[in-house]
Amino acid sequence: MKLTAEHLGLPARNPLGLKDWYVNVLGAKLVFENGETPPAFFVGLGDGLMLEIYQSESSLPDTSRNSLAGFRHLALQVDSIEEAKAVLEKKGVSFTEVIKPAAGGGRVLFFNDGEANLLHLVERPQGSIFRR
Repeated sequence: MKLTAEHLGLPARNPLGLKDWYVNVLGAKLVFENGETPPAFFVGLGDGLMLEIYQSESSLPDTSRNSLAGFRHLALQVDSIEEAKAVLEKKGVSFTEVIKPAAGGGRVLFFNDGEANLLHLVERPQGSIFRR
């Protein structure tokens, strides 16, 4: 059996606003829009993974806590954390933590999207089994 990650579901309080955040801040590409109410969108990230952004029914205040059970963060691999951080800061992203060592080697820097979902930049050294 061959498995390929296609998309990750991301329920949102404001699907249109969160779609716009991913497009405007991370440069995601709009792949599909259902044209209905409530709206649903598929946005593609650089490596082919898509996010399906759709209307949530409720939310939890601790969504951005990395230790909460369930899928907790989306890791975005970059060549340089400092360069990516500078670009994102110009687009209004705030970073409240410092760069930390990454499990498996390299470095990570956490931040939140427009609805406080947890993301992080990850920089892997040359030769790392995780480097893409």
